[in-house]
Amino acid sequence: MAQRPGFPLKLDKATPAPRSLKANVSLKPATAPAIPAVTVQSLGMDSIAVRHRMVQKLAAQGLQDPMVLQAMGTVERHRFVESALVAQAYEDTSLPIGLGQTISKPNVVARMIELLREGATGKLGRVLEIGTGCGYQAAVLSHIAAEVYSIERLKGLHEKARANLRHFRLANVHLLFGDGMLGYAKGAPYAAIISAAGGESVPQAWIDQLAVGGRLVAPTVTATGQQALMVIDKTANGLKQSVLEAVHFVPLKSGVS
Repeated sequence: MAQRPGFPLKLDKATPAPRSLKANVSLKPATAPAIPAVTVQSLGMDSIAVRHRMVQKLAAQGLQDPMVLQAMGTVERHRFVESALVAQAYEDTSLPIGLGQTISKPNVVARMIELLREGATGKLGRVLEIGTGCGYQAAVLSHIAAEVYSIERLKGLHEKARANLRHFRLANVHLLFGDGMLGYAKGAPYAAIISAAGGESVPQAWIDQLAVGGRLVAPTVTATGQQALMVIDKTANGLKQSVLEAVHFVPLKSGVS
């Protein structure tokens, strides 16, 4: 398939950009190598060995994109879960993050981002994430995209994500509080759009804001009433849709709270 577009990189200067999480450190290189062998012996949550073990499991489950695996091995998932659940942070399970929401299990995060990157040879351009949640997926996306715009409808989670991500000082991540079903038109067009909530259908606003040559990955309710991953490629000749494996995400809702 055609390579995912690596554009656009920046908004027009006339358009005010949302607040960013400032950084004074550089990001990972665009072409990420395979996860290197790890000799760290510590098994504390801060140890790269713990994340490396998680990445090894992801690879064994069929995840293959080196850039995605590198990002999954870099971001400290334990910083995004409740303190009482830290011991489960690197298990392949979803965990509650408050307000009836969850952090997706690592396999699902990696799978969806790998689908988003399919056909890409380097970093993606601007990516829109629907449903910031605790901020974990936005942090992972920051390593595979030039810019990440992430929108959350629940004020409490928006603030939690901002607090969680402050530690990482990611200049290319922009957190927005608003109705994700409307997307973020000021940042369009997007090279890729990813949703962490599933609705009856994909909102037209997302399709409109996706660049030609771009890809959208979102859970969607199928004719059987079950959720499944849907991949939509926007081509010059129209939309190409694929329905993949069954998944279970929180429902997509409109409005803010």
